Amino acid sequence: MDKNIINKVRENQPLIHHLTNQVVMNFTANGLLSFGGTPVMAKSEEEASDMAAIADGVLLNIGTVTAPDIPAMIAAGQAANENEIPVVLDPVGVAATPFRTTAVKRILKEVNPTVIKGNAGELAHLVQIPWKTKGVESVGDGNPDEIAMKVAKTYQTAAIVTGKTDVICSGGEVLHNDTGNPNLGRITGAGCLLGSVLTACLTTEDSFNEQALAAVEFYGLAADFAANQTNVNGPGTFIPRFMDALSLEPEELERG
Repeated sequence: MDKNIINKVRENQPLIHHLTNQVVMNFTANGLLSFGGTPVMAKSEEEASDMAAIADGVLLNIGTVTAPDIPAMIAAGQAANENEIPVVLDPVGVAATPFRTTAVKRILKEVNPTVIKGNAGELAHLVQIPWKTKGVESVGDGNPDEIAMKVAKTYQTAAIVTGKTDVICSGGEVLHNDTGNPNLGRITGAGCLLGSVLTACLTTEDSFNEQALAAVEFYGLAADFAANQTNVNGPGTFIPRFMDALSLEPEELERG
């Protein structure tokens, strides 16, 4: 992990424009603030492009997408593309319904994401690789490296497959991250907040692979640090400790 990337985010406090799902807005905003970024939530089509144009990064998350959200996401993504602002697409539950599949196809037709980030089931669906899903959860088994590489090649972008081992694929290179904690799978919005932290890390001038690895490794270390505090007894007590851990220095998390 390049610790300087975390320090740069905290120094610059990048403005991240979220078009994200209603379930996780508060959790995501507080988590990004703890990490060191600045969140804004603006989903109206009337202001989406204007907000994106002044942001440092844009996160498109379809977790609770409705029909009016799709044009707003496209407008924000296009404004970001025009201004060379990083765009993270999180196709939450894309395999669950035809509506979600169509929504993501529309977005990908009009917007060039910097990276597509999701669990194995979500990204496998985007490239027609068979994978079992349950709602927005990935419950199948297979080769995440294959999925990441095929998504990156198909959509000419970078791909991150999250899971017990995170897989990052960009420019034909594949990287892995093994940090993390099972409690992340027991709370709502863990993957969504990771998308926000990732977007913030993409605002530095470092290479994509360094940015992405810093984001997922730091996030996993923070989760493991939080879970190992003596007053954490399960998901409920994990959440506030995780929020605290996101604000710590990488060196402190590594010492754990």
